Amino acid sequence: MKPSDRPRLPRGVRLHHDRVRDTPVLLGPEVALMLDPIGKAVLDEIDGLSDLAVISHRLAERYGAPVATVAEDVAEFLEGLAARRLVEVR
Repeated sequence: MKPSDRPRLPRGVRLHHDRVRDTPVLLGPEVALMLDPIGKAVLDEIDGLSDLAVISHRLAERYGAPVATVAEDVAEFLEGLAARRLVEVR
């Protein structure tokens, strides 16, 4: 995934809060992926307009972490979701 890629949630995929487990969940066709707080924070930044560099910068600022480290982790996380067709990249 390149810094200029703009991730977005594809049609049929959405963030949801599971009230029973009190945890955020990414719902897709025939899949429910429970998210930790960091995964939720990354997906909250995805709007289809912001590119990976902007998303990584925002998260690095919020958590006081090095941008390069955050960018690498975010790219790896989103690549995994893209492989499962839970994220699209433009």
